[in-house]
Amino acid sequence: MDKMPAWADAVLVPLISLLLAAFLSALVILAIGENPVDAFKLMVDGALMRSSGWGYTLYYATNFIFTGLAVAVAFHARLFNIGGEGQAVLGGLGAALACLFIPWPHWSLAILGGAVAAAAFGALWALIPAYLQAKRGSHIVITTIMFNFIAAALLNYVLVNLLKPAGSMEPATANFPEATHLPSFQDMFATADNPLFRGSPANVTFFLALIACVLVWLLIWRTRLGYEIRAQGHSETAARYAGISPVRITIVAMLISGGLAGLMAVNATMGEAERLVINAAEGAGFIGIAVALMGRNHPVGVLMAALLFGFLYQGGAELALWTNIPRELIVVIQALVILFTGALDNMVRMPLEKLFVKRRAA
Repeated sequence: MDKMPAWADAVLVPLISLLLAAFLSALVILAIGENPVDAFKLMVDGALMRSSGWGYTLYYATNFIFTGLAVAVAFHARLFNIGGEGQAVLGGLGAALACLFIPWPHWSLAILGGAVAAAAFGALWALIPAYLQAKRGSHIVITTIMFNFIAAALLNYVLVNLLKPAGSMEPATANFPEATHLPSFQDMFATADNPLFRGSPANVTFFLALIACVLVWLLIWRTRLGYEIRAQGHSETAARYAGISPVRITIVAMLISGGLAGLMAVNATMGEAERLVINAAEGAGFIGIAVALMGRNHPVGVLMAALLFGFLYQGGAELALWTNIPRELIVVIQALVILFTGALDNMVRMPLEKLFVKRRAA
């Protein structure tokens, strides 16, 4: 019998961890001479109380959904893919090539083509670390870290030497053709009488992220491949005994993971910048690790955690704009969330397990 109900593990443990992180964050804000209650109100107002703030929150959340799902899929196979940043960078290159060199007649076709190209480039960038792990025993953490830096250097070379327009000093591609521009939430929902989402970068890619959540859930819990991925994650020895190839599952899981990370580029490259710039991934690959940890590697949890981190990003921008609280404080808050939901998970879990065991015995 489990020591703790599934709902407590999925909801109560992350919630308490989040409250502990919020409490320590409040102490940090007090230490720098600011009022934590006023700071929280400002974050809520800037990120949630106006449609433009929601637009930024959902834009960031869209990035984190893709990278969080990427980490989650790999983790189900007991693979710690922390190369989402590099895979997203290469996904941006794939999306840019699709937009610049294929004459799409309409954005509805461009988003499909861009998504396929972004996922393919992200998956291919994950293939080499996957092969090294499966065939050579190279640790996936080390190789994916290295490939993040290689991807950044490769993108820099391609932008400066191959894709930068003649005469331009900025390391970026030319603007994508207008037919590839994705509808923003402002285009989709604003009216003359009600100008919603004004100036925010949220776009139709958010719905692509929601579809990805559903597809990942179906993959992991409703398909044979998903069963094999989870079986290897629980016990490679048992999976091998059942006829499941660890080499095949390692490579396939990492290809899916890399493809999901690459899809982030549809939002950042096609939806927001409408060109490929040097810092296209915006650090979302690393935030995806925290999102997957907090979301317990379940698509619903990943979605909720991505919304939380989107709130932190946009709320942090509001704090930096209107108070003396530095933008870097949000990095501290993110680190505290990661600390409590990851490294100190047992500090919350063990007392709760004892409490539930005592309640059953009573």
